[in-house]
Amino acid sequence: MTSKSRLTAPRDDKIHANNDLEKKIMEAFEVFDHSAKQVVDVREVGTILRSLGCCPTEAEVQEVILATENKEVTGNVPLHTFLPYMCKALIEHRYYPASAEMLLAAFRYFDTEGRGYLTKERFTQLMLEEGEPFTQEEFDEMMQTALDPVTDTITYEYYINQLMVAQKDVYDIADVVEEERKKQDVPQQKKKRASSLLRSTTMML
Repeated sequence: MTSKSRLTAPRDDKIHANNDLEKKIMEAFEVFDHSAKQVVDVREVGTILRSLGCCPTEAEVQEVILATENKEVTGNVPLHTFLPYMCKALIEHRYYPASAEMLLAAFRYFDTEGRGYLTKERFTQLMLEEGEPFTQEEFDEMMQTALDPVTDTITYEYYINQLMVAQKDVYDIADVVEEERKKQDVPQQKKKRASSLLRSTTMML
């Protein structure tokens, strides 16, 4: 496996995953590829990143769009530019989420009565009106995981645990892929050093 995306383009021009990290990214991407042409609308990029377990700011989402958007047909992001960009970003641990401890402290700050949950109304206000707001679409996606349908509240310790599982998964996969790449690079580096040593020694004779 390798950290760099060796994109395979057979006759149908479809890109195929070469490792688990590429597979994970492609699975998230394909959910929003409604045309099945390995292209998504730029407005879906933020949701794709968050579904992978990333926590980008809106400015960082715009950076991803700027780097991966189709330059000829604006308004969409093709997989062939998104995949290598995100492989590199995840290996570098960009958009890494806050720790569980930090998230718990933030939730407890707003849970002034120490009930262990936030009401749907309060959570909605925090996400859509305060700080850097989510779009309605991003918020709806988040609520599918966050909201307890029985109590209609956000039991935040459970929600944080759910987030940590998803986030740990994709960054752990990225770490494994990068470690494999480094192992493959070692023989090549040794060969290069040995070759350089022989050349320099020969030139001295």
